[in-house]
Amino acid sequence: MRLGERGEGLAVQFLKNKGYKIITQNYKTRIGEIDIIARDGDTLVFVEVKTRESIAYGKPFEAVNYFKKKKISNVAMLYLKKLKEIPPCRFDVVSIFYEQGRPDCELIRDAFEV
Repeated sequence: MRLGERGEGLAVQFLKNKGYKIITQNYKTRIGEIDIIARDGDTLVFVEVKTRESIAYGKPFEAVNYFKKKKISNVAMLYLKKLKEIPPCRFDVVSIFYEQGRPDCELIRDAFEV
């Protein structure tokens, strides 16, 4: 299993343990993908998962740069257009770093705004 797939599976369990209700994984459109769409109470949450085994290029969440944020927000807008009512929304990042084979998960709530 690829590192990214392993990380996304771990992130789903991590979010469920925090009370999130998973709506879908790997929501794909013609312009991009959102790793996880979930509910945290009444809030619709678009979650980006970043997984690394080395911090040589920075911590995992640091890979969510301006261009990635823009793409995620555009995909989120396409998702929201399908809904009858638009709930409160936010963008979270789950940053997973495998240190000596053991994962360390960090949740960055409200990681960025559109």
